[in-house]
Amino acid sequence: MGDTRHSKVLIIGSGPAGYTAAVYSARAMLNPVLIQGMQPGGQLTITTEVENWPGDTHVQGPDLMIRMEEHARAMGAEVVTDIITSLDLSKRPFTASGDSGTTYTTDAVILATGAQARWLGLPSEEKFKGFGVSACATCDGFFYRGKEVVVIGGGNTAVEEALFLTNFATKVTLIHRRDSLRAEKIMQDRLFKHPKISLLWNHTVEEVLGTDTPLGVTAVRARDVNTGAVTDVPCDGFFVAIGHAPASELVKDQLELHNGGYVKVEPGSTRTSIPGVFAAGDLTDHVYRQAVTSAGMGCMAALDAERFLAEHE
Repeated sequence: MGDTRHSKVLIIGSGPAGYTAAVYSARAMLNPVLIQGMQPGGQLTITTEVENWPGDTHVQGPDLMIRMEEHARAMGAEVVTDIITSLDLSKRPFTASGDSGTTYTTDAVILATGAQARWLGLPSEEKFKGFGVSACATCDGFFYRGKEVVVIGGGNTAVEEALFLTNFATKVTLIHRRDSLRAEKIMQDRLFKHPKISLLWNHTVEEVLGTDTPLGVTAVRARDVNTGAVTDVPCDGFFVAIGHAPASELVKDQLELHNGGYVKVEPGSTRTSIPGVFAAGDLTDHVYRQAVTSAGMGCMAALDAERFLAEHE
């Protein structure tokens, strides 16, 4: 049998939302325990250059997350390397089971488990992640000034990414496996009218082509779903925009979810459908999905948790 540990606040997840929640709840003398999870530091650890974090004109994603962890520890948060395998929100104190065998009980939970971009699952896609392959135009579009890029997808996300990339790229090719888009009609109209955007219908991407020294993308290989014919589309960047998957498995049968699995919170707060359970960052945000908005929500969650605990002392 493993140990049982109790805390006033248990934070699950270690991206910008989790670490910011840890900083704020530690400053409120709540002695938070933060469980890092499977990917300590979250999505920013697989992002190389970050140029939109306020106060840093240029910072490496992994370096930024190391600094956030150090900040949380310095404020007094306890950061634990463990993975939560199950979470019982049916009664307070809430109970979480760690992969280490430790049981964590807590008076308030802040969920900051994030979301992951859906990928195509190609070995070549994995090889060039961060070196020409991206799932976030807002994060990385700036690096493709004066260059040609390819976007794959057919929903709102793909159309938004393609339109955003026209601010930087000279040409944007949108590849979709069908002959029509799922995106809202008003967005499709903007897309079709844009002079920088061309569409490749009825195609799937089966390989990302590039160089090894330096590591970089030169083209994507697309296959016609009807004829099987193969086309290499030259590009400097490849953006995968086939949706995001929120990491809500722990709570999918306990909390109210919406928009394909995102945890639903009360407008203007981080309160979920269970009192004492709060959600922040990409786990609940299907609109913005930025590090800075996640950090802001982490702050909100800590303040919401502090008020909740004060009312339930």
